[in-house]
Amino acid sequence: MNANPETIRVTSARVACDGASDIPGGEALGHPRVFLQIDESGYVDCGYCDRRFVLAGGPADTADKH
Repeated sequence: MNANPETIRVTSARVACDGASDIPGGEALGHPRVFLQIDESGYVDCGYCDRRFVLAGGPADTADKH
């Protein structure tokens, strides 16, 4: 089991997650679509699937930092 959540970088502070939109034909495998708001922390976690959405360029974005 992977202890780290899947991390997705986004460019908008409001995101939608259904748990399976990135799986071809996987809509039935996901969860109800929820809309999440990224706050001043720079990220938000989905309560259903634990995906973490990180705002690109925000305080939690470590992709561009070395």
